[in-house]
Amino acid sequence: MSALTVDHQSGNGYEWDDLVRFWKETDAPEGCRVEIIEGIITVSPPPANDHNNIADDIQRLLYTVIPREWGIYQTQGVSVPGRKGLFIPDLAVIPKEALDTPGYEIPAGHARLIVEITSESNARTDRLSKPRAYASAGVPLYLLVDAWAPGGPTVTLYGEPVGDVYRLLQAGKFGDGIHVPAPFDLVLDTGVFPVA
Repeated sequence: MSALTVDHQSGNGYEWDDLVRFWKETDAPEGCRVEIIEGIITVSPPPANDHNNIADDIQRLLYTVIPREWGIYQTQGVSVPGRKGLFIPDLAVIPKEALDTPGYEIPAGHARLIVEITSESNARTDRLSKPRAYASAGVPLYLLVDAWAPGGPTVTLYGEPVGDVYRLLQAGKFGDGIHVPAPFDLVLDTGVFPVA
C-alpha cells in the first residue's frame, strides 16, 4: 500500500475538496483501489482470488433478498468527510436512487450495509478506521469478514451505530452462520468461504 499524506486541517494545507480532487487525479494501475483513509490517500493492489470469491458468495446471497431498487456495488466510492475518509468498500448495498447524482462518490450514510473483506495489508484499517467512519456516517450494518484475524478467520456483524461506535451484533468463525437482520433477514453461510 502506498500513501500520499495531505495536511487538510491547517489553513495553509489542503481541505477536503482538495483531498477529493487529488483522489480523482491519482493515476493508479488498473484494478487498484484508491481511498482516503484518515486524510491519507492510499493505493491498494487488486484483491486476491480468495477475497473475490468471498465477495461473490456474499453478493449472490444478498441479491436473493434485496429489493430491485437497491444495488450491490464493488467499486462505489462512499465518503465520510467528517472522518477524513473516502472508501471503496468491497460490497455496498445502496438504494439506486442515491447514485442519481453525477460524480464518483456518495455520502456513506446512503448505504444500508457495507461489507469489508480484509486483505493482509489492510486488515487494521478494516478493523478500526473504517468501522468508526461508517458508524459516524450512520451506516446501519457493517459486516467485517476477517480472514487474517489473529485467532483464525472470523466474521463480525456490527449495527446500531451511535456516534462513531457500533454495537456488536454477532461474531463467529468461518463455518458459523451469521444472521443479517432486517431489512435483509438472511443467514450467511460462512462455511463456504475459502481460508487464506
